[in-house]
Amino acid sequence: MNYIHSTAFTDAIRVRGLTKSFGATRVLAGVDLTVPTGSLLALLGPNGSGKTTTVRILTTLLAPDGGTATVGGNDVTREGVAVRRMIGLTSQQATVDDLLTGRENLELFAGLYHLGRRRARQRAAELLERFDLAGAANRRVGTYSGGMRRRLDLAASMVSEPRILFLDEPTTGLDPRSRAELWSVIRELLASGTTILLTTQYLEEADRLADRVVVIDGGRVVADDSPAALKRQVGAERLVLHLSRAEDAPRARAALGVPAQETALAHGVTSPHEITLALRGPEHLRCALNALRRAGIGVEHVELRTPTLDDVFFELTAAAA
Repeated sequence: MNYIHSTAFTDAIRVRGLTKSFGATRVLAGVDLTVPTGSLLALLGPNGSGKTTTVRILTTLLAPDGGTATVGGNDVTREGVAVRRMIGLTSQQATVDDLLTGRENLELFAGLYHLGRRRARQRAAELLERFDLAGAANRRVGTYSGGMRRRLDLAASMVSEPRILFLDEPTTGLDPRSRAELWSVIRELLASGTTILLTTQYLEEADRLADRVVVIDGGRVVADDSPAALKRQVGAERLVLHLSRAEDAPRARAALGVPAQETALAHGVTSPHEITLALRGPEHLRCALNALRRAGIGVEHVELRTPTLDDVFFELTAAAA
């Protein structure tokens, strides 16, 4: 197991006031975030919000314009070599070679870390077993499924036994089964003491894996808390009424006292048949149905929806727009 010594520092990653521009485009406008040692932080945001730019700066692939960032207690600008010695990175594009076997890929990465031939073979065998790839070790990677390739890519990032791991949208494009398999691997890495910063487009992924979630939009942090706390901020359960006829929606909103704009921002609800409103108590459902019945509006079915990270994301990014 690889642990960062808590006597030296308690935060594996610490970012303050990070800024970055490309020409006239401001990508990061003062980002702050902290990742405690041994935890997983999920970095969320719309496309172009600055997630990948933040990861590239923290992994020393890109220099910031301003602010400070330390990884493993080392400044990413002044102590890049020390940072690179303790991190692993899985980027959006797989870095493995399709023409080599899984084993050859891992031994190649081990050679780049100067592990020596014997240790390289040993480390490759360990990782192939750990990532459930031993049975395909001698197959060319070009024959691997998408899920197998991503597991191999993650294994390659673990060759040097990094203390801190950056995963930049690691499950993009995977089918649900492959995504679940990779989630299991990530949980095992976290349980072993690895600190993980994860960027993702899948809000369910962040909800299931993260200790904390940071949402950035327009290059700024708009939320930073645990998944449970963020969902509580959205509010209570929501009542979703599925109308028999979409054309009844305006009259239904009037009968229920629901503003049109509230329905339009109903956290992912896009069907014209649906009316969504915050549930205000146990009698609210009965009162709502009675109001619709008096107005002569038919309801096909009713459901209760608890807040999700999707709700948080839609609300926060809409507010920041």
